[in-house]
Amino acid sequence: MGKSYDFRHAPGHLIRRAHQVAVAIFMEETSDFEVTPVQFAILNTLIEAPGEDQVTLARNVAFDAATFGSVIARIESRGWVRREADAADKRRKLLWVTPEGEEAAQRMKRAVAKAQSRILGPLEAAEREQLLRLLQRLVDGHDPAPPDAT
Repeated sequence: MGKSYDFRHAPGHLIRRAHQVAVAIFMEETSDFEVTPVQFAILNTLIEAPGEDQVTLARNVAFDAATFGSVIARIESRGWVRREADAADKRRKLLWVTPEGEEAAQRMKRAVAKAQSRILGPLEAAEREQLLRLLQRLVDGHDPAPPDAT
């Protein structure tokens, strides 16, 4: 056994490198919009679930709730989301996509689709499907069970 650990073939290293590639391609393709992958995910999640609370939204886009407020503040300052205190619990913040935010998300879709295609570009069609299936299984296998699961 050698003195060093072969990190270049370790799953964690390869996943980190794949993430770097994915983010770089996403940022290239969406450069006209000055948006991050998380911001795009937030907009689309709020289009699907308007009025979602900030903590649930952070969980749904798999982002750290502690730093999520600053991400929301950046897209709120662009006029893409609206944040209001919940009438029943003032500490709870509810979010909606504004018409401008929904329009921006729609305009980004083509660039994001191109990014996704480029990310998977080196793979053949069957490999793409297999990779996506395996990544989903990996993520699902490490996600905690929902609170209401029995």
